[in-house]
Amino acid sequence: MIETSPEVDGPLVPGGAGPWRVAAVQMVSGPQVEPNLARAGELLAEAAAGGARLAVLPEYFALIGRQDGDKLAVREPFGEGPIQTFLAQSARRHGLWLVGGSIPLEAPDPSRVFNACLLFDPQGRCAARYDKMHLFGLDLPGARFDESRSVLAGARPCSVDTPLGRLGLSVCYDVRFPELYRGLGEPDVICVPSAFTVPTGRAHWEVLLRARAIENQAWVVAAAQGGVHPTGRETWGHSLVVDPWGDVVASRPQGPGVVFATIDPRRLQDVRARLPALRHRRARPPERSAS
Repeated sequence: MIETSPEVDGPLVPGGAGPWRVAAVQMVSGPQVEPNLARAGELLAEAAAGGARLAVLPEYFALIGRQDGDKLAVREPFGEGPIQTFLAQSARRHGLWLVGGSIPLEAPDPSRVFNACLLFDPQGRCAARYDKMHLFGLDLPGARFDESRSVLAGARPCSVDTPLGRLGLSVCYDVRFPELYRGLGEPDVICVPSAFTVPTGRAHWEVLLRARAIENQAWVVAAAQGGVHPTGRETWGHSLVVDPWGDVVASRPQGPGVVFATIDPRRLQDVRARLPALRHRRARPPERSAS
């Protein structure tokens, strides 16, 4: 059983206490869990060696299957299972805050799963869970997807206060829905684990992520699947970090690897002070839900 953490250790400092390193991990996951966990472990060790305090894995880092139903075979109950154990142990081993990309968790409908993003603290405790709310659908020549066939949509946005600042969780297709991010309670860092297709990535990936950073005046860390997978599927990649002004400060086009950036709370504070757009809003978002 994975331990959960109702209370976060350490002082909760808005925007974090000082500059710190983040790592967006890019992968090209295959259809078997164990090799994917091994590769993720290597990349997380690289992230920790590079000084990261927060690491973000991509969507479905543990499995990119040959068909939608493959994720049903590896789904886990919340709080236990080999994938969640791997995440908890990795966070604890490296002393990281770890956004576990997304993994398939059991849902009330046995024919579907939740596409869940879990946040682990440096003690290996699950500090937050977010179930992807917006389910991807696409109908283009050669690219057809209907995520709702195998995934049940989540119901609530999620952000959590940590010693690094307030972290907002989202997954891939969520990035097209700005109202979701307004419900996060003005996060300092927005995490977007993803597995974008090539046609939608080429057209929209960077502009959407930069827009979310600009309108929320927040750092955005987007960790992606990026390359040709063993199944033949190709994902866009281009994992990146965007600052609160909308500038891309680090990126990686394709292939497995780690994107490092320095999150400086002073940059966030300066942007919000000089252009106080968050204070100028007339319609206020609903109160954020508890993690």
